[in-house]
Amino acid sequence: MNGHVLVLNQDYRALTICSVERAAILVMLEKAELVAADDRRRLRSPSTQVPWPSVVRLRAYVAVPFSNISLTRKNVFRRDHHRCQYCGDRDGLTLDHVLPKSRGGRDTWENLVTACVPCNNRKGSRTPEEARMPLRKRPFRPSYVMFIRDFVGTLDEHWKPYLFLS
Repeated sequence: MNGHVLVLNQDYRALTICSVERAAILVMLEKAELVAADDRRRLRSPSTQVPWPSVVRLRAYVAVPFSNISLTRKNVFRRDHHRCQYCGDRDGLTLDHVLPKSRGGRDTWENLVTACVPCNNRKGSRTPEEARMPLRKRPFRPSYVMFIRDFVGTLDEHWKPYLFLS
């Protein structure tokens, strides 16, 4: 039962991703309803068969206390697609402060980028403008939906309307 299922809150907002097995159990216990299924596959037992879930919606609303993605090294790398934001290299990556800490830069989503060691050393304690090293894209605070979307790699077509991609 390999596969991923998009779980929606009662208001149809993307909540998380779970396994096919977990989604099937939620549907059988009537804690969730099947929104979309993969027509090419079925879950089978000796006595029954049910659709292979792709998207399920919880019957009861779940209040999510967190809406922000944690600022961690791993999450900054994920946001930047594991590429140096100065040269695009993928080797020897580290974090770089756009406004250096020595000049009052803080650890925030908008001030941290992925950089390779050579670019980080070349930039030193200067801003990208001072070092004449433009950023490939401006750093930003990612949304929760973005991380759900990027979790799996290839997206199921049924997910796109709920992840604002249609």
